Amino acid sequence: MMLLFWLALVILLLLIATSLEVVWGMRKMTNLKDVPPIQQTDPPSVSIIIPACNEASSIKPALQSIIELDYANLEIIVVNDRSTDHTAAVLQGMQNKYPNLILHNITELPKGWIGKSYALYSGTEQAQGDYFLFTDADIMMEKTTLARAMSHVIDNNIDHMSILFGSTAEGGLLNTLILEVGGCLMLLFKPWKAKDKSSSKYMGVGAFNLVKSSAYEEIGGHSAFAMHPIDDIMLAKVLKQRGFTQDVLLGQGFVQVKWYTSVREFINGLMKNTFALYQFRVMKVLLSVLLILMFNVLPLWACYFTSGITRVLFGTAVAIRVLSFVIVFLKSNMSPWYSLWSLVTPYINIYIIARATITTILNNGISWRGTHYSLDELKASYTKDVS
Repeated sequence: MMLLFWLALVILLLLIATSLEVVWGMRKMTNLKDVPPIQQTDPPSVSIIIPACNEASSIKPALQSIIELDYANLEIIVVNDRSTDHTAAVLQGMQNKYPNLILHNITELPKGWIGKSYALYSGTEQAQGDYFLFTDADIMMEKTTLARAMSHVIDNNIDHMSILFGSTAEGGLLNTLILEVGGCLMLLFKPWKAKDKSSSKYMGVGAFNLVKSSAYEEIGGHSAFAMHPIDDIMLAKVLKQRGFTQDVLLGQGFVQVKWYTSVREFINGLMKNTFALYQFRVMKVLLSVLLILMFNVLPLWACYFTSGITRVLFGTAVAIRVLSFVIVFLKSNMSPWYSLWSLVTPYINIYIIARATITTILNNGISWRGTHYSLDELKASYTKDVS
């Protein structure tokens, strides 16, 4: 029982420490709402590049929000990446209404590229902007988003900036899963440290990845990590390693996405990049699962087979976990009762990690948007592993 006591104490102390670190770190991050829109009459030009692969159902409202951005010097490029649905027709209809919209079609994927990375890279070859903004075909932006972002970039001489988006998903379990994954990424990448030149930490967000075109071209663009499934994070990593300045802002209310519409879709969506996050290393996967079991599963079960101060310590750990979800849901104007799902989500998280790992190994790679990428190709393409 003494072993369980010390284990409970260590788990509780580490949980408190990591929770305080995230709270302290996020308080250091700039919120986009506190940044005034740029006041220049002739601001730097920005090329927004949007890859679209079978996005007929979502791209029209998202693209409309991009077109309505309040920014004076803007170029919008949509790359139709081998779509087999009605994406091309939707885009043509949008271009008929907005002739300045630039459309670029990809009919064939070159060897050695993942589809999305090649689509973004192809978009930059059409772009004329001083800055490139990479975003997705389902992202909704408030009209002052880019003007505020560019104001922060220019005032702070930043080469690369990302914005953490808000989720508009529905349902308690789905939102709790999204929050849990987001929290894990926050702990892993510590985005509040990205702006610190002395720190090796970095962060990229596919919903809003803004980069100075000269910096992008200097690193070779997406060709530097052409076969990496997590292109947004790799862009941030390579830029940081090459000494370019970086920052990550909070942008809930300005950058929004209905990331997934169901738990099943959420699970399937993470199959392509979860194993990549662990550098395709089984030992890292096993360590991650062990940590989830220790910190998110064991405390609840231990409340039933321990007693006294040990039970109190484990129970406090459970309460802190649930309370952290309650706080975030309240700040997001969601029901605090969703937080009870946090007692279930660790099991789903373990399932996602295990399934993604096993599926990738058995299939010798990943299948994404109708294309199979072999595991050997994925491993060989790394400039350096994600750390």
